[in-house]
Amino acid sequence: MATATAKRNSRSSRASRNGKPRAITLKNMIDGKQVPPADGKREDVLNPATGEVIAKAPLSSKGDVDNAVKAAKSAFETWGVTTPGDRMALLLKLADGIEERADELADIESADAGKPRSAFYEDEIPFMCDNLRYFAGAARNMEGRATGEYLEGYTSWVRREPIGVVGQITPWNYPMMMAIWKIAPALAAGNCLVLKPAETTPMSTLTVLAELCAEIFPPGVANFVGGHGDPTGAAIVRHPDIGMVSLTGSPETGKWIARESADTLKRVHLELGGKAPVVVFDDVDMDVAMETIAGTGYYNAGQDCTAATRVLASRKVYDKVVSGLVEQANGLKIGDTRNGNTTLGPVNSERQLERVEGFLERRPSNAEIVTGGREPDLPGFFLEPTVVAGLEQTDEMIQKEIFGPVITVQSFSDEAEAIKWANGTPYGLAASVWTRDVGRAMRVSNALRFGSVWVNDHIPLASEMPHGGYGQSGYGKDLSMYALEDYTQVKHVMISLA
Repeated sequence: MATATAKRNSRSSRASRNGKPRAITLKNMIDGKQVPPADGKREDVLNPATGEVIAKAPLSSKGDVDNAVKAAKSAFETWGVTTPGDRMALLLKLADGIEERADELADIESADAGKPRSAFYEDEIPFMCDNLRYFAGAARNMEGRATGEYLEGYTSWVRREPIGVVGQITPWNYPMMMAIWKIAPALAAGNCLVLKPAETTPMSTLTVLAELCAEIFPPGVANFVGGHGDPTGAAIVRHPDIGMVSLTGSPETGKWIARESADTLKRVHLELGGKAPVVVFDDVDMDVAMETIAGTGYYNAGQDCTAATRVLASRKVYDKVVSGLVEQANGLKIGDTRNGNTTLGPVNSERQLERVEGFLERRPSNAEIVTGGREPDLPGFFLEPTVVAGLEQTDEMIQKEIFGPVITVQSFSDEAEAIKWANGTPYGLAASVWTRDVGRAMRVSNALRFGSVWVNDHIPLASEMPHGGYGQSGYGKDLSMYALEDYTQVKHVMISLA
């Protein structure tokens, strides 16, 4: 394979063929006002499909974070005691606002995150709005245990109260959707927030989402600051007035946040990496299985902690699985993310592309790249959809998260081996089992140590059902009433009847 330097030069040459669009200047949203970073520092944001500069993003300092937390803390005095019905009404307005600006959002997210525009518009926008509407209703359905006299002469009851100011850090793979997954339960529970988007994909958060929140919610309820993990994210994590930090990101970042939060005993909510096993037995509808697995493995260029990128196939159907995935990969359309026919976009950045290619370059002799593995002649950070066969359980590509358009396939001999290998990584976010045998589906799904297990499908999501992991995939739940509860704290009130 070509050297990293040669690849960089080639990409730069291809990107230079296109004209440079005008870059927009992004600002923070603090206390309901758009403000530049205090020290004036900014950096370029690139379109990963073209390599062009499309925005200048703020690099916020500790002082910017302090101002945002101060605004949130002040707003909490009134927002924290608003009625659930009032909070519901505003969350419903936010959902309506996102729907009204869906075309604008799709243009921004396609350029900023390199997503095929049609996929974002058709898949992510509806689910974001559904999520907001779910938590709008859930705000009015928070329940505690029964009130009663558990000690003679006293009445007790349990309250669930907001934490206060929460810090939230979102990833670059789903910039807008992960922001909604965080702010919806946080605001529904009565918290105020300071949210930092990923530095490579800040546009949808610092434009449409921040603007809508400023229009709809009281000043200071929802604050947004751009910047890197250090110093911006670190200032959020270490701030003494922030009572909880929620991260969607890497295990390494999650571990750092957990350690740093210990000094102030913050609550920590972590949705981290994944290495989803897809266990395919020999009695499945192969056409349906391959179409679904490839579709959910290559969706968002494989940049998804739950992506169906680690396939374990029964020896009886191993060859069919490999050939079926190759056929699906070769049917994907790579190119202009604004084109409705495009089904595979670029990876997030040059750094991420080189990381994914590093896995392919370091593959062991037993591993075979059956299809893909090359950069197409396009500007930006594209990689052909790739299938790697012949993997063994201890191989790096099995044990570590690749986070790119690469599906690996390994062969298992029996049910026990499939379960052992499926559970044989540090991660535990999501998995799927493919079989028509109901008993086997129950046995295997029960044995898999993952927060979500799907049978004969992969990544169907519902706002009512929890999403979160085991092991190094983190703790805490997104979606569902479990997420709403994560953003609250329990208080026991006892009154003497004397």
